[in-house]
Amino acid sequence: MPVSTGMPKRSGPFRAGDKVQLTGPKGRRNTITLEAGKTFHTHRGILDHDAIIGQPDGSVIENTVGVEHLALRPLLVDFVMSMPRGAAIIYPKDAAQILALADIFPGARVVEAGVGSGALSLWLLRAIGERGMLYSFERREEFAAVARGNAASFLGADPANWIVTVGDLETALPATVPSGGADRVVLDMLAPWECVHASADALTPGGVLLCYVATVTQLSRVAEAIRASGLFTEPQSNETMVRGWHVEGLAVRPDHRMIGHTGFLITARRLAPGTVLPELKRRPSKTSFADEDVEVWTPGALGERQASPKVLRKRVRQAEAGADLARGGSRADARPKPIERDQQTQDQHPQHQQPHSDNSAGTHDPVA
Repeated sequence: MPVSTGMPKRSGPFRAGDKVQLTGPKGRRNTITLEAGKTFHTHRGILDHDAIIGQPDGSVIENTVGVEHLALRPLLVDFVMSMPRGAAIIYPKDAAQILALADIFPGARVVEAGVGSGALSLWLLRAIGERGMLYSFERREEFAAVARGNAASFLGADPANWIVTVGDLETALPATVPSGGADRVVLDMLAPWECVHASADALTPGGVLLCYVATVTQLSRVAEAIRASGLFTEPQSNETMVRGWHVEGLAVRPDHRMIGHTGFLITARRLAPGTVLPELKRRPSKTSFADEDVEVWTPGALGERQASPKVLRKRVRQAEAGADLARGGSRADARPKPIERDQQTQDQHPQHQQPHSDNSAGTHDPVA
């Protein structure tokens, strides 16, 4: 099986198997995978793949009725917004902050829990480079299959420095990463407070723990868990909002739409063994609370939205088909790829739970 160190072909004429982002006259974007003899249909004509193959990146191609389309290789930000999804992705604005706040560097040993559809995994693989190592953990085998298919689809092969383990982080992490063997831990999961101690054991002193959570109550609970562990520095939290601007002549104004809240990021650094963090002076709290007060508002107590198994199976097929084309095969050659599975989790969880979000039920087609 072909393997990759994480660097897809980024230049030169388009080839069969390349992904191409087509932008129509109204700014609508579609991402396709080039195949000899295939066609791309729109409500305003047909575009032959063969007319694109061999053309340089950034060319303008006419379809059968003369409508022009701009053909570009998709950037990673374009790919993650249009790839098949098993679970909701981490948006590029949050991925950029994760790379910065967690200080992901070339050669880093990174633990990622909650692979989802593989969006953050692709950003992490690019940041750690060929000398780094990414250990990803996912409880749902279907999600792991989608993520691996998406990664191979974008990179052109299976990354050699990426290990995906299906299982619970608490039980699978010690068997995969030795104590102190990780530089960074990134948790994108429903209850990251349950994995604070396991993450601390895997982190080297001075390493960074970063948690991505969606709600205020999750943010509060994981912050208190980090403080109560006594193993980390004081946690820092933030969220990122991105607002575009319309700039055309003298018409310069904010866009009417923006990417608002998607999640919170909370970070802390691993203390050396035996270190006691100096107590911070705080103002007296105006309210008191117990764990029961927090638990009643967590997503686990409120219930979760679910995607249907049928939709999820479709996303797996789409991701694996894209991966097979990127490897140089055909759609008929797409087969499920073996995924390392934690045996203890397999014994304890014979029936998978449903996915926690149905935001990813469809493929996103961003409009410029």
